[in-house]
Amino acid sequence: MAAMTDVRTVLWFDGRIEEAAELYVSLLPDSAITEVTRYPEGDDPWPGEHRPGEALTVDLTIAGVPYQLLNGGPQFPQSEAVSIAVTVDGQAEVDRLWDALVADGGAESVCGWCRDRFGVNWQVIPQQLAELMRGPRANEVTKAMLGMRKLEVAGLEAAAAG
Repeated sequence: MAAMTDVRTVLWFDGRIEEAAELYVSLLPDSAITEVTRYPEGDDPWPGEHRPGEALTVDLTIAGVPYQLLNGGPQFPQSEAVSIAVTVDGQAEVDRLWDALVADGGAESVCGWCRDRFGVNWQVIPQQLAELMRGPRANEVTKAMLGMRKLEVAGLEAAAAG
């Protein structure tokens, strides 16, 4: 019998992983928290860093994609080197997702990138962008995108129309 293979992306956090997981599964359909493991009671192998009973990992799916949040401490903060890219249909969905991600201490970046209040970076991309980037005015669409924070479908379409 072959061994089971499981692949998931692990995101390193310094606390608040249950709060982050609850936000993430609330954002998109086909998302759920599937398991929470906790730091053990008794002798603390990480003295002073974690409390017994505090969440060590949270396994979850976001839009059907498996992730694991690891409460590992401050050694490895989140950075723009890793982001979760979400392609959605239309401006209303871009706006809803963007607003939820930058709320309560998140931050806008450029070209559809933002950071949530936990430090995780996201790309919120309207599916129309890919269509417009294949068109004859792809350079103009790219220039318009580079001037945006949250991507605006109307502005991208205007660039494509000339």
